[in-house]
Amino acid sequence: MLAETNWKAIQEQKTEVVVLPWGATEAHNYHLPYATDNIQAEAVAAEAARLAWEAGTKVMVLPAIPFGVNTGQADITLDINLNPSTQLSILDNIVAVLNRQGIHKLLVVNGHGGNDFKPMLRELGLRYPDMFLVTCNWFQTADRRQFFERPGDHADEMETSMIQYLRPDLTRPLEEAGDGREYKSKLAAIREGWAWSERLWSQATEDTGVGNPAAATPEKGQAFFEATTRNIAGLLTELATVDPKDRYIR
Repeated sequence: MLAETNWKAIQEQKTEVVVLPWGATEAHNYHLPYATDNIQAEAVAAEAARLAWEAGTKVMVLPAIPFGVNTGQADITLDINLNPSTQLSILDNIVAVLNRQGIHKLLVVNGHGGNDFKPMLRELGLRYPDMFLVTCNWFQTADRRQFFERPGDHADEMETSMIQYLRPDLTRPLEEAGDGREYKSKLAAIREGWAWSERLWSQATEDTGVGNPAAATPEKGQAFFEATTRNIAGLLTELATVDPKDRYIR
């Protein structure tokens, strides 16, 4: 964890892979903190890196970026937005540092559904051809259907279980939570999933949640946390050993 280490240690060790957790600051229903995405992304990145380190991978976790793309929540009080172009500038600066210092492998661990790093990594890959740039949405690294009963994607059963496990001190009683009902688009193509328009949260939800959190438990959160971190640790170990110029199975 770069934020917790020092210059003496950094001088004496090699870094094979850098991990950048990236979250958001936004309302999560009535019962979860605004930092939910940051807490999850940073905790998952840290634990995955610990597991990979114990397996011999020299990995360094950067401090989490706490703001994400929240363009559809402009009227939700204190939901802090970074435009995608701003994210690209920040990511470009970070990649430039790594490239200049000869650290050529970066994993962006995304913790917020509004962030989309794929087009940014495409552009930065052309700008920095020696860099091997990878991203994953940590919440998609394990099959959530094996752990949770109710679907959702924001302050739902999964996120509530995770925060109950990671930061119970910041979780309000479930009795205070809204039911996370989502109002669907009037456009059939959007409802069917083959067209897209940004979700306007103040129209799409009553409580800023999407998915009922009522069945959440810290035990479910722990099980999902352990599954996701194991999988990401495996990715880090493979990423450290693969030759970027020979990365495909023939």
